[in-house]
Amino acid sequence: MRKIHLVPVLMTLSLSSISYARNIPVLSSNVNAFTRPSLINISKSTSESLLELRGGASKQRKKGGRTASLTSLDAKKSASSKKKTATGATSVRKDEKKSALSDTMQKYKAILPLTRVYITMVGISTLLGTILGDETAQVLLGLDPMRLIYGLEIWRPITAACFLGPPSIGWLMSAYYLFEYGSSLERVYGAAQHLVFLIAQVVSLSITSILFGQPFFGQSVITAMLHVLSRSMPHQKVKWLIFTVPYWSLPYGLMASDVLQGGAAAALPHVLGILSGHFYYFHKFVWPKMGGEDWLKAPAFVIRRLEGGSSDDVGRKSVENALKNRKKGKGRKLSG
Repeated sequence: MRKIHLVPVLMTLSLSSISYARNIPVLSSNVNAFTRPSLINISKSTSESLLELRGGASKQRKKGGRTASLTSLDAKKSASSKKKTATGATSVRKDEKKSALSDTMQKYKAILPLTRVYITMVGISTLLGTILGDETAQVLLGLDPMRLIYGLEIWRPITAACFLGPPSIGWLMSAYYLFEYGSSLERVYGAAQHLVFLIAQVVSLSITSILFGQPFFGQSVITAMLHVLSRSMPHQKVKWLIFTVPYWSLPYGLMASDVLQGGAAAALPHVLGILSGHFYYFHKFVWPKMGGEDWLKAPAFVIRRLEGGSSDDVGRKSVENALKNRKKGKGRKLSG
C-alpha cells in the first residue's frame, strides 16, 4: 500500500473545485481511487458555498417552489402602509369619501319633496344673507310693502318666510324644527295639502307682518306648523326639555324659551304664528264640520301633479293615528 503525499492531494483539491465550477473534468493519477469520490464531494460543497456567498441560487430546486424578490416585498409593504396611517389608524380613501358624500345625498333625497324644497330655500337665503351682510340682507330679502306693491318685487314674501337669520345655534334649532314639523304635516296630509298650508301661511303672515313691522316671519311659519299639529291631539302627553306637558302647550313653551333668551320682543313672531296656524286649522277642520265650505281643500290638478291620484281616492289619516302607528325606535320628539 502506497503512501499518499500531502502536496499532490491539496493540488488536486484546488484544481477539482475550480474545474467543477467551470464544468472541466480533472485528471489525477497521483490520488488513489479510494480517496477520489470524497474529494469530489468536498469540491461540490465548496463550489455551492461559493455560489451562495456570491448571491446565486442552488441548481437543485424543488418543483413548484417560488422565491420572493425585493420588488414583491416592497409592493406588500407599500400596500400595508396605505391601509394604516402613522398613528395606526385606518386611512380615509377616496372611495370612502365618495360613499360618505353619496350617503349624505341619499339622506337629503329621502326628505319629503316640499319640506326638502323649503329647507333648500332656507339654506340659499342664509348663504345670501351671510355674503351680503345683515343690513343688505334686510334691504334685499326683507318684506318691504312699498317695494312689494309698487316695485313688484314679488320674491320678498318668499325670502321673508325662508330667512332664519345668520348661522347660529338658534338657526340650527329652527331649521331642525322646520324639518321635523314640516315633515310631519306633509306625511300626514300629503304634499298637495301641505302646499296649500304653506301658501296660506305666506299670505296671512305677509299681511300681519306688514301690519306689525316684521321683515321676516320664518319663525312664525314654524310655530304655525307646530300649532296645527298640536290641535289635532291637544291632550297627548309629550316631552319638552325635561318636562312632560300636553301637546297643545308646545307652541307656548317654544315662545317662552325664546322670550327667556331674547326678551319680550321675541314673543311677537310666535304670537303671529299661533294666530295664522289657528286661522288655517279652523277653516280647514272646524268650519266644514259646522256646515261651512272647505275652501282650503287642495285642487284636484295639484293632487294629480304632486301625488298622482285624485281628490276622491286620497284619504288622509288623522295626525293622532299617524303618530301612534309609527314604528318603535323611529319616532322623534315633537318638542324642542
